[in-house]
Amino acid sequence: MDLMTGRMDGALTEALIGQLESTKEGAWLAMAMIGGEIGRTDAHERMRTIEHRGDTFRADLIAELSGALVTPIDREDLFRLSRSIDDILDGLRDFVRESYLYRVPGQRRFAPMLDQVVVGIEALEESVRDLASRFSAVGHDALEAKKIGGNIQRMYQYEIARIFSDELTAEAMKERELVRRLEIIGIAIGEAADAIADGAMKR
Repeated sequence: MDLMTGRMDGALTEALIGQLESTKEGAWLAMAMIGGEIGRTDAHERMRTIEHRGDTFRADLIAELSGALVTPIDREDLFRLSRSIDDILDGLRDFVRESYLYRVPGQRRFAPMLDQVVVGIEALEESVRDLASRFSAVGHDALEAKKIGGNIQRMYQYEIARIFSDELTAEAMKERELVRRLEIIGIAIGEAADAIADGAMKR
């Protein structure tokens, strides 16, 4: 880290961006799966590779934090951020896995929520880049990510209302589980945004 500017050093940035890019790749894989561009079985297999890559970047971050003398925001907040990004990727893994297991038809209905997941990940990515180069913009971009997380949670509520408005068949309950996975991802996006905002405020 540059002690005069408070900018984050390249290794920490690279690890966090690597985590986020892996997570975004997982979100795009889920989008391709529900759009029929890739089969559920293939998506399930590919997600394992993506998750492993994300875990590797997380391990890199933890190693860098253990040796860093100074960090742009508290180590605790950087660790929280990394953990929340990991939670987003885990949620995407679970969504793809459960889609593979449940075989719910008509998956395109999940597209609006997944689209917001991608937008939320991109907002987090912009916040991390701000930590490295434009610290004054960190709070604004973190707030955008927080709003997107809230949007996903509201979309979940509407989806649950739609599911419960009809007969609660086994297929409806499977759909509910998939929608719940996307809500959990929205919560994790909000928690990642909170970690960035809290760290920026402490500075």
